[in-house]
Amino acid sequence: MFRLVAVAVAFAFAALSLPAAADDTALLIQLQPDGRYQVWHAGGQPPLSDDELLALEASATPEGGRNVVTSAGLARAYDTSYGVLIRLPALGPDRALLLDRDGCGGIKVWQSQGTVHPTEDELTELVLTALPEGGKPVTLGKLRAKAYSTKFGVIAAIWRPTPKRPGSRPPK
Repeated sequence: MFRLVAVAVAFAFAALSLPAAADDTALLIQLQPDGRYQVWHAGGQPPLSDDELLALEASATPEGGRNVVTSAGLARAYDTSYGVLIRLPALGPDRALLLDRDGCGGIKVWQSQGTVHPTEDELTELVLTALPEGGKPVTLGKLRAKAYSTKFGVIAAIWRPTPKRPGSRPPK
């Protein structure tokens, strides 16, 4: 079952990496102890290099590793149950990255800031419809999303639907 989920999520990310509309992205949605959602954004260039990310990952401890000087100022990494959390206070009070490893050992970088901002109701619908193999498609304004439940939270693959051509018929 885990392999099926890993393959489904890998296909979702592969589809998002193809040349497509700027709105194609993914979100990682995590329910916090206070009932609010922490939303992490895929895509965009992280403010740290791969070498800096790997060094911070290696320095992470549950209490927070040592402060490391990076190209984005001082950074500190925390080893958590859902990945390595990297705080970047020089870029703003809420600026952070989350490192997660896929089934093949590759690093996925999630950012605390992004371009798609679903409402609380939309986030709740994504969480409630998430399945390991992908839930039913959900409408987010002009965008569509499909949610996958994972060990780190809910991953929502988001895309802008292509307009239907005049005179086209739905498949039978």
